[in-house]
Amino acid sequence: MYRPELKLLDCSIRDGGLINKWQFSDEFVRATYQALSSAGVDYMEMGYKASKDQFDPKVYGKWRFCDDEDIKKIVDGIDSDMKLSCMVDIGRVKEKDILPKNESPFSMIRVACYIKDVSKAIGTCRMIADKGYETTVNIMAVSTNLEREIDEALNDLSKTDIPIVYVVDSYGAMYSEDITFLVKKYKDALPGKTIGIHTHNNRQLAFGNTIQAIIDGSNFIDGSVFGIGRGPGNCCLELMLSFLQNPKYHIRPVLKLIQDYYLPLQQKVEWGYIIPYMISGMLNEHPRVAISFRDSPERDDYVKFYDLLTTPETENQTAGA
Repeated sequence: MYRPELKLLDCSIRDGGLINKWQFSDEFVRATYQALSSAGVDYMEMGYKASKDQFDPKVYGKWRFCDDEDIKKIVDGIDSDMKLSCMVDIGRVKEKDILPKNESPFSMIRVACYIKDVSKAIGTCRMIADKGYETTVNIMAVSTNLEREIDEALNDLSKTDIPIVYVVDSYGAMYSEDITFLVKKYKDALPGKTIGIHTHNNRQLAFGNTIQAIIDGSNFIDGSVFGIGRGPGNCCLELMLSFLQNPKYHIRPVLKLIQDYYLPLQQKVEWGYIIPYMISGMLNEHPRVAISFRDSPERDDYVKFYDLLTTPETENQTAGA
């Protein structure tokens, strides 16, 4: 699986921040940056760019906003070739929040959107590219879209200079056959563009589906340390480092990072494969309903959760009655 054009992007702080409102300490983020640099990872996604008039800085941590000066404090003094990335959501960032590339520590800004907002994403990417950044479009929750909708969105994207477009399994609902179908569709519709893959682990298929996407020709690969991310989390970065045959990648620094920082964090904040997330993935549902259930006194009543999602009319009946 050695392909020199294949790039590995870590989204631990960005996606992981969804589970704790981005309340990571500077020490935690700096340790992650240092370990990923030593591991040879190509990009680290530090978080989101977002307007502070929409999100309260008293509630959300620094990495919800990724102020350039905060990022510079993290990377200062560490010798690294790794590029920095952040993400923006449609409607949650203003042009004034994004400095020109020559004034910023970031190399890439990724644009996340649902398929109905692809035209808005194209406009946002144009603004970002004009400021000098690399950019991508990540079409979220594509497992919920009709094929006609996907074809129309890809047709619009084919007419742009956006270099990278992601297949995103937001709900962890896809099988390898679905990945193959979509990667081929994206490649056929977007000649000359790079296809990315971002998977979630609801059904413990994130790693396998990422491998399938690589086999099918995806060359931008997302992962996160110890799989950290909302709900069941993402494809484990350490698994990708062990799988890819590029001699520039090294797994040992990430194992040390997990041991020293991510294991202790997991004792305080939950993520990973758990039955309610499996059920939401099986039903192609957003994980928010499972996250809410895990915060309830009945968090481990898996049968009740399954019945709530599949037969709501039996909510007040005894399971199996």
